[in-house]
Amino acid sequence: MIIYIFIFIIGLVFGSFYNVVGLRLPNKESIIMPGSHCTMCKHKIKFYDNIPVLSYIFLRGKCRYCNEKISIIYPIFELITGLLFLLCFIKFGFSLKFISSIIIISTLIVISISDIKYYIIPDSVLIFGSLLLIIVYITSCILYKYSFYTHLLLPIIHGISSFALLYIFKIIGDFILKKECLGGGDIKLMFFIGLSIGFNMAIISLFLSSFIALPVSLIILFKKKTNILSYGPYLSIATCIIILLEINFDTIITLLGG
Repeated sequence: MIIYIFIFIIGLVFGSFYNVVGLRLPNKESIIMPGSHCTMCKHKIKFYDNIPVLSYIFLRGKCRYCNEKISIIYPIFELITGLLFLLCFIKFGFSLKFISSIIIISTLIVISISDIKYYIIPDSVLIFGSLLLIIVYITSCILYKYSFYTHLLLPIIHGISSFALLYIFKIIGDFILKKECLGGGDIKLMFFIGLSIGFNMAIISLFLSSFIALPVSLIILFKKKTNILSYGPYLSIATCIIILLEINFDTIITLLGG
């Protein structure tokens, strides 16, 4: 039980940092300096006002100094990160699978924060996440004598194939709709997803994310009269579901009665 609490707390702390990364990188700000501060009054936040989730509750969602509302994004993603870290640990224990799932989820959380706030998926986050994942793949090949083709080269091919497929969809969609139907960030994200879960499951993730996004897009269209939607978070949700439930293509075929 103690280890579960520890993993959850670690997730909360990382979630707090991911908020900083996701909200600062699109503005080309340093993720190190300055330290945590109110975005309105610029007052430096004391350590006791910077405790993940709890500080938001104690401060009633407002800055101690200027009384400006604190974005709900902060506690939500701190909590989500903590829960996902815990679920991954429960599912995979201390293993390379746990490490790879944490890398994938962490990358998806950061780009989701950025996409929700700014409609931007930072290339640097996808590149960094991809490199870390490749390092894990290489490590697994060395430690367990796995085939470098199966556990390293093939995932990279899956990533490239996923990227290429969504890029083709974008070209066709742009031609039919006479406007941009997908952002470049979503297409690059598909490389990372393909690298993470394989080409077949990346396609499943694409379809699953569409179903998840549909009701939200309808609500946004009804309330805000706009069809602009950050799609990265929905791809991320679908990918996290696939990872945690360990869904594979054979399972899909079986469920479909194939």
